[in-house]
Formats: sequence, C-alpha cells, structure tokens
Amino acid sequence: MLSAFTAGTMMLSSLGAPAAGWQVAEPPPEHMVIDVVSANGSGCPDGTAEVSVSPDNKAFTVAYSEFVAQVGPEAKSTDFRKQCQLSLNVQVPEGYTYAVAGTDYRGYARLEEGATATETAFYYFQGESHTTRSRHEFQGFMDKDWQISDKVEIQSMSFLPCGEKRYLNVNTELRVMRGWSPPQTTSFITMDSSDGNLETIYRLSWMKCPED
Repeated sequence: MLSAFTAGTMMLSSLGAPAAGWQVAEPPPEHMVIDVVSANGSGCPDGTAEVSVSPDNKAFTVAYSEFVAQVGPEAKSTDFRKQCQLSLNVQVPEGYTYAVAGTDYRGYARLEEGATATETAFYYFQGESHTTRSRHEFQGFMDKDWQISDKVEIQSMSFLPCGEKRYLNVNTELRVMRGWSPPQTTSFITMDSSDGNLETIYRLSWMKCPED
C-alpha cells in the first residue's frame, strides 16, 4: 500500500522562479535533443537506461531495464538498495529555456506483510547547491503496479539560466526494508512495470529568453 504522504514533499532549488523578462511559452517548434553523458549506479548498469524526447517537446522519458531492489534468501546483501544517477546533456532550441515541472514515476512492487520500501528521486542542474527532491513510501502486503506523480509550482521551478549550458543530473533510488516479514520470503520493488512500460516521465515547462 502506498503511504498517504510524501515525506519531505519537495526540497526546492535555489534558482527558483524565472528571472525578470522571461516569458512563459509553448514548447519550441524545433526538437530538443538529450544525450546521456554518464549513467552510474547499481540501478542502471551500462546500457540499461535510455532517454527519449516526446515529439511535442513537453516531456522526456527515462526507461530502465534492470532497476530492482530486493531482500530475501536469493538476494545479495547490497541488493536492498539500488541507485542510478544520470547526467543528461539537454540541447535546447535557441531563445528558450526550460524547467522540470513534474515527474511521473511507475514501477511494480511485491512486498510481504511487514516489509516496506521507498522511492526517492531528485534532479538538479550542474552547479546548483540545492535540488528538487521527492520521497515516497510503500508498505506490505503489496503485489501490484504503482504510479506516482510529483508536480512543482511555477514559482518554485528551477529554470536553466538563459544562454548557459549545464548538464541536468537525475538521481533515483529504490530501497527495501525487510521489517518483521519472514526471513525466508522475498520482497522487491522495481522502477518498471509488469505491463512492460518501463518509464519515468519528466514533464517540462518552457520560457522564452529575453531578447538582447
């Protein structure tokens, strides 16, 4: 069962609201391009995380294929926690800037009675001292797909400063705690889904940069 609260809700970036002269805009007609500069962590071994951009420039998707945290007789001692940090080179059409406005996470969990799990995620532009962060908890017994949506209000969004080129860092963690569940049982949580939709979707807001 998904707990009814988001612990910590959001820790918002210091870059915050857009600067004076910026204008809220529809997505640019030219396509943005995202390249994965690096993928590090036990949740995304080499070649198991892919990024794609929606045709309307309103979102990009991260797809994982081996992001599973588990505890149980067959699990290694380190398998209870899996983490992935992606550094993304987001190439934005000239005259525009963007912020992450919300995120849709989805996965599957099989937790025994007494076991718990957490999904924690944060993202920030290279050089930022603060991050946008969310944390969600799950409790056993649970045996189903899960989906979570986070949203950031525009006055709290962290927009990339116009004209600057910084990597967007995306860090996600899954963790399972055995609790008082029977030690001979296995509990796990994945950053994917039983129906094959292995996606975390990052939704974007766009602004036009002020003209010189």
